[in-house]
Amino acid sequence: MKILFVCLGNICRSPAAEGVMTHLVADAGLQGRWQIDSAGTIGIHAGDAADARMRAAARQRGFDLTSRARQIRAEDLEEFDLILAMDRSNLADIRKLSTDPTAEIVLFSEFCTRHEAIDVPDPYYGGAEGFEVVLDLLEDGCAEILRQWREDDR
Repeated sequence: MKILFVCLGNICRSPAAEGVMTHLVADAGLQGRWQIDSAGTIGIHAGDAADARMRAAARQRGFDLTSRARQIRAEDLEEFDLILAMDRSNLADIRKLSTDPTAEIVLFSEFCTRHEAIDVPDPYYGGAEGFEVVLDLLEDGCAEILRQWREDDR
């Protein structure tokens, strides 16, 4: 399974999703069967580590965010099986990259089972509680992604 999480700058939501998913896959002993990555629709933060506030909030929950920001490329739509946009704006930007992608491109929130948010909110300009809300959504959706994959893989 090749999965790509995408947000705007790839410094808050998508690297956190990558970290949460990587952690869940490792806990399940499935690391060799998954390729997990993240990207942003813009490249302004390319090469940067995840936002320090997001790293700290994730660390409190046992997630290590080690990726470096990068911008999504048209080739990603062919390389990955599933591309998950954090919000509707990201989804629209991703869909502009290619008219015939191989990957399934959907909103991350479609996998949330305990939360009803349509968009994973960008916590960048808010307070600490915003990072917690994002992590709540990511834990919910990532667990469901893994559950569905296990069910389909039987």
